[in-house]
Amino acid sequence: MMEERILVVDDEKDICDILQFNLENEGYIVDVAHSAEEALDRITDIHRLIILDVMMGGISGFKLAEKLRKSENFVPIIFLTAKNTENDMLTGFSLGGDDYIAKPFSVKEVLVRVKALLKRTLLTRISSAEPVETNWSYKGLNIDLAGNRVTVDGNEISITKKEFEILSLLTRTSPNLLTRAEILNSVWGENEFVLDRTVDVHITRLRKKLGNYASIIVNRSGFGYYLNIDPKEED
Repeated sequence: MMEERILVVDDEKDICDILQFNLENEGYIVDVAHSAEEALDRITDIHRLIILDVMMGGISGFKLAEKLRKSENFVPIIFLTAKNTENDMLTGFSLGGDDYIAKPFSVKEVLVRVKALLKRTLLTRISSAEPVETNWSYKGLNIDLAGNRVTVDGNEISITKKEFEILSLLTRTSPNLLTRAEILNSVWGENEFVLDRTVDVHITRLRKKLGNYASIIVNRSGFGYYLNIDPKEED
């Protein structure tokens, strides 16, 4: 399952139904809003993408995008519009849109664009989160990112390559939450067939090896994992 959460915003119910059905068939979690006003109430920090109709009654898609960007919400946006002019495209991109699809659209094209944008966004998030330091420490836990070593209270623990890659990824993106799909795509890539459960199994093993520091890896049920930079606050 992809597990990334997408918000579809369109005042045409048929369009929403078509997109929701096909995106869910691909494994995405899909929420629907039939107006920009409803979308503002539904959007969360868990959504990884918005598919947004431009021409809607009330607040337009362009206005919604402008509101989101002014509030420093930079969730990727794919605009949908019946207009396919250069001016509309330029307006969409100037307002912080990431892609632009004209109606009537090919469902296959939408799915390809969605997959490509989510992958590109993940790579950007990870690369921009690269730390200056090569060590991450909390009390007796030390993660040597350059040396691929983890020590607990002065003792090096034995972890697998995949376990270290997960821990390193969470460290570099902390305190941002990563979905299981994002962890799978980053650590295993698209060439290996693995399930969401694979991430859970590896993290369970990793937590056991971290001992008293297991609580730094936090699970938000139904969403994903993040590395807590203030573990003392967790149960």
